[in-house]
Amino acid sequence: MQVISDATILDLVTNGLITVISVAAPPLIMGLAAGLIMAVFQTVTSIQEPTLAFIPKIVAVLGSLIMFGPFMLGRLREFFEYLLLFLVENMA
Repeated sequence: MQVISDATILDLVTNGLITVISVAAPPLIMGLAAGLIMAVFQTVTSIQEPTLAFIPKIVAVLGSLIMFGPFMLGRLREFFEYLLLFLVENMA
């Protein structure tokens, strides 16, 4: 069994974090945008109903999951292939 270097572990962690950020970013950004739009709308119309902003945020996040789902699954698949290939090469 090989000893894994610090640089290799750092590379794995870096790739993992980049994958997590790129997969989580689309729904988070869409939810943020929907929240900002609803906050501006509530401020302009003086409607202060907390549940009013909830439904558009859910719709935006679900829409982003539908739109960006193939991209997100592709990124996760690429990372897991990279991880499994690394394990096969280094644990044999």
